[in-house]
Amino acid sequence: MAYKTISYAAENGIGVLTLNRPDVMNALNSTMRAEMRAAVEAAPETARVLVITGAGRGFCAGQDLTDRAGDEELDLETTLRDEYEPLLRAIADSPIPTIAAVNGAAAGAGANIALAADVVIAAQSAVFLQAFTRIGLIPDAGGTYTLPRLMGMARAMGAALFADKITARQAEDWGMIWECTADDDFEAHWQARAAHLANGPTGAYARVKEALRASLGNDLDAQLALEARLQGECGRSDDFREGVAAFLEKRKPRFTGR
Repeated sequence: MAYKTISYAAENGIGVLTLNRPDVMNALNSTMRAEMRAAVEAAPETARVLVITGAGRGFCAGQDLTDRAGDEELDLETTLRDEYEPLLRAIADSPIPTIAAVNGAAAGAGANIALAADVVIAAQSAVFLQAFTRIGLIPDAGGTYTLPRLMGMARAMGAALFADKITARQAEDWGMIWECTADDDFEAHWQARAAHLANGPTGAYARVKEALRASLGNDLDAQLALEARLQGECGRSDDFREGVAAFLEKRKPRFTGR
């Protein structure tokens, strides 16, 4: 598929979706949101892990405030429901692991789209910014859900109210992201992380995602029942049989994702 605002390429089981409007710091317009959703949904056909990153010096500056500039009144509620929510669901519900490789500033909706990924890896020079109150808005694109769960209510409230920049190192220390790495090592590092997942037990990864996301709304009994069902499915997989055989034979497993 030919894209106007993003690029997508897959090799060795790794799909890389690159936000590609570097002249505006990859700000999100309607076309980009639709193209991102299409690429995320199609990625499992060509890849076993999906990486989302940005072209140029930034990851994503958030909503393009010039998008639909001719409208008398921008209907943000409709935009969120019709365009952002399907994109966020596609990322969260993807059957393959998703990595946000945050190469630079991630602001507003751009930050929260990154945080919707399963794993966030950031360059040390990257920053995260809940910029919404600077223009009289509240965090959206899932931010009011994700932030308190990742970093606790006190830090989430401060980040939302003050709209201060959060460095990648702070984000790592606060549990907001998985890790940050030196700029010089950033690309090689996320590629190695992606390769690890691309060669792993894809079916188990999908069930890890399902179980952990469900735990936020389940009580203990419901979560234990879900664990048992999902573990039973894993136990019937080719990857489980291969993993056990590799362990007993003292060799590296050759997972196929089945």
